[in-house]
Amino acid sequence: MARKYEAGEELSGKVTGIQPYGAFVALDEETQGLVHISEITYGFVKDIHEFLTVGQEVNVKVLEVDESAGKISLSIRALLEAPQSIRKDDNPRKTLQARVNERDADGFNSLKDKLQDWIEKSGQ
Repeated sequence: MARKYEAGEELSGKVTGIQPYGAFVALDEETQGLVHISEITYGFVKDIHEFLTVGQEVNVKVLEVDESAGKISLSIRALLEAPQSIRKDDNPRKTLQARVNERDADGFNSLKDKLQDWIEKSGQ
C-alpha cells in the first residue's frame, strides 16, 4: 500500500475490474480495494455492470483494512442516502399492522366461519 488507509475514510477511486461478486477500485497507483456486490447500492444487485463500468470514477467509504492480507473493503452504498422504505427509524411491522385489520368481517377471524359456506357452495 502506498499509504495507510483507515476505516471510515471517504475517498474517490477508479473502477479497475468487475467480477460477479464485486468491483475492484484503485485508490492510488499501488492500492486497490473491493466493493462487494452488497455494498454497491441499496436493494438487490443482479448484475454489477448495470451500476458500474471499468474506468468509472466512484466515491467510496473504507469499511475495513486488513493490512496483513493487504485487503481493503470498500462501500459505495455507505455514502448513499437510504431509501425511505428501509430507513432504520421505520418499523415495517407497524406498517403491516396498520394495513391489516384482524377483526375485519372479511379478515382472518372470519375464515373458519366462511369455510363451511364455501364447501357447501363448491358442491352445488
